[in-house]
Amino acid sequence: MAEVSNKQVILREYVTGFPKESDLYVNSTATIKLKLSEPGHEGSSRKLVLVKNLYLSCDPYQRLFMERIEGLSSQSTSSYTPGSPIYGYGVAKVLDSGHPDLKAGDLVWGTTYWEEYSRIPAPEGLIKIQHTDVPLSYYTGILGMPGLTAYVGFYEICSPKKGEHVFISAAAGAVGQLVGQFAKLMGCYVVGSAGSKEKVDLLKNELGFDEAFNYKEEADLNAAFKRYFPEGIDIYFENVGGKMLDAVLLNMRVHGRIAVCGMISQYNLDQAEGVTNLMHLVYKRIRLHGFSVRDHYHLHPKFMEFMLPYIRQGKIVYVEDIAAGLESGPRALVGLFKGLNFGKQVVDVSA
Repeated sequence: MAEVSNKQVILREYVTGFPKESDLYVNSTATIKLKLSEPGHEGSSRKLVLVKNLYLSCDPYQRLFMERIEGLSSQSTSSYTPGSPIYGYGVAKVLDSGHPDLKAGDLVWGTTYWEEYSRIPAPEGLIKIQHTDVPLSYYTGILGMPGLTAYVGFYEICSPKKGEHVFISAAAGAVGQLVGQFAKLMGCYVVGSAGSKEKVDLLKNELGFDEAFNYKEEADLNAAFKRYFPEGIDIYFENVGGKMLDAVLLNMRVHGRIAVCGMISQYNLDQAEGVTNLMHLVYKRIRLHGFSVRDHYHLHPKFMEFMLPYIRQGKIVYVEDIAAGLESGPRALVGLFKGLNFGKQVVDVSA
């Protein structure tokens, strides 16, 4: 059987400090057969699915996988392997399947490799796409992992009530932009932080936030929170950590809730920043809840029933930043940590 080219994005070596584009490289020499097995040799392919990748998701958590992670089980997280393709969430089309639940032509989303074609254990990590009246790229974001993260963190963990005061850091990102809109649908007062004037304008003028501010222009975050939340914060959706979290704790209300899905300010530090105001968890009886979306995929059908009508009716806006071609992958991924993306960063493999 003839082989075809299979371009890949490879991790060169484990990363310390801030990632660079040169930490990743594009391998243009790899090849792959577009059938799982030759006739008469099907046994080894019964649990595999061969897919053509269409869209790849750039997510901050991928930075953690670029360094050597020791002392954690595979159920927690695991490092990428230098010299091999990195992986993450994506949207793909099934070309050949050794699993009865998936067949050639099906569209799926889930964990795949950063390459043109991938062999993936099935059905582990793959969810069949049932609704194609929305852009397929949405399954890397609003209808995929980031969307479910926003839904679980806000509704299931924060238990919001109408009229509560909500703050979201990294609010223009894939998750934050949705949490803010969910909070507005609940009738909450919503403020978000972002890293540029353009992103602040997006939050206020297109996504419906009540207020937003550029954290880079705030010399005193505690003073900023007192300005935007004179009566305190009921819910904080945490994406940043460090100094941001420290200042938020000073401004939380009694019985406040904090959902922690990421701390992007800490990912590139050799020594994580300390948080000094943790006693406010006691003073104010604050619930601080870290979570991983992988524990909540059983809620995805419920989430889809909730989300699809809002998308179809135009009641939720979703902003994507799509990079063209697998060659653009390293720049797109590393750009997350420089704030270069405007909305959800996606790589269009077929472009």
